[in-house]
Amino acid sequence: MNKKNLGIAIAVVAVVALGFAAWLLLIPGPTAFASGSTVALADYKDANPTGVPAELANGDPIKRGEYLAHAADCVACHMTKGGTPYAGGLAFNLPGIGTIYSTNITPDKETGIGNYTDQQFLDALHKGKRADGQNLYPAMSYTSYTYMTDADALAIKAYLFSLPAVHAPAKENKLEWPFNNRKLMAFWNFFYNADERFRPNPSQSPEWNRGAYLAEAMGHCSECHTPRNLAFAMDNRRKYAGALTAGWRAYNITADKKAGLGDWSDNDLATYLSTGHAEGHGGASGPMGEASDNSLTYLTAGDIRALVVYLRSVPAKDSDMPHTVTTAAPASHREGAPIDVNDRARGEKIFAGACASCHDWTGISPLSKYATLTGARAVNDPSATNVAQAIITGVDRTTEQGHIFMPAFGDAYSDDEIAAVANYVTARFGAQGADLTAKDIGSLRKQVAQQ
Repeated sequence: MNKKNLGIAIAVVAVVALGFAAWLLLIPGPTAFASGSTVALADYKDANPTGVPAELANGDPIKRGEYLAHAADCVACHMTKGGTPYAGGLAFNLPGIGTIYSTNITPDKETGIGNYTDQQFLDALHKGKRADGQNLYPAMSYTSYTYMTDADALAIKAYLFSLPAVHAPAKENKLEWPFNNRKLMAFWNFFYNADERFRPNPSQSPEWNRGAYLAEAMGHCSECHTPRNLAFAMDNRRKYAGALTAGWRAYNITADKKAGLGDWSDNDLATYLSTGHAEGHGGASGPMGEASDNSLTYLTAGDIRALVVYLRSVPAKDSDMPHTVTTAAPASHREGAPIDVNDRARGEKIFAGACASCHDWTGISPLSKYATLTGARAVNDPSATNVAQAIITGVDRTTEQGHIFMPAFGDAYSDDEIAAVANYVTARFGAQGADLTAKDIGSLRKQVAQQ
């Protein structure tokens, strides 16, 4: 190759490399999909979309902070099962990265945040900085909380400081190189943490703006439902298209009719958000069940409506999800899904012994609407991720509608057996049978957050 051709080749490679780098680094903001331009909150003329709902605005300051702490779902990460709220200790297992433990955010002065000043608390939520100046890891949702106003953040701090102090020393993270070097987070933050407060969009309705603030700054829905890029940053080009989070499938919640929420009614969506269940669509479990019980169920009906308005506006993104089966399976186990593949005969046998009494052979539970499988998104997901996780970890939710319980079978059955029954359930009650193996189940076990 002569020098001229070599120079051209180098230039082409450089252009391609720069283009890829720009694509990787220059990610749209969380509400960039919407028409119209945003403005500073101080310049917004309609009702303030931040803070608590109007009916709570004149309430006790601590109660306002409590409402906002629920809206931000702080307890979901900062509590272990059966542990003290906000005392931390929950382990997040990140394949290829390591394990990160949540910290104590009670007002204990030695092991919690009791010595945090207002500015240090704001820096933690907005910049991902601890009180000692060290960088936090984005397992903490500061890239979403950065859009939270100072007033709302400090209201949450006031609520946390009103709670009893709990002495709970932080557990040591176990991270692979180079992720164990916190200083490297400064480069990541430069590109992926906006460090700016919420900007309303006057072209959209006040209700839309309220929903946007609740979803993006407070509820941080994108952290689970938006895919991440190669640098582990949320890729808003595929906003809300679904992702695998903590070993569970956070489903597509865009307007797509097949894979998303396009065929859900507004009432279905509002009911699901406020209760964790919607007739004909199934119930929430895993992290979404926790989000429902710890956060969304505390929101006012007006705030739930605002979330529905906002979610409805997110452009449809397709996926490989098949159409949902909404008809019941045959009443006889001898009819229905073929059992000659993926060892489904063994899955059928396990289902008969451990599952059929609650879920029924038709998939429509005679005991509880929460146990009905027909129409459930998890059952129609050919990856069977959430079906397998529900079998492994069980379901244990306390809601206003009562106690929802399914025992965990993770210790009772082998990885082979769990794969077999998950494959059978998706084949009998869903659109497409899964093809899980024991290796897949082993991987899912490792990814789930450890209580």
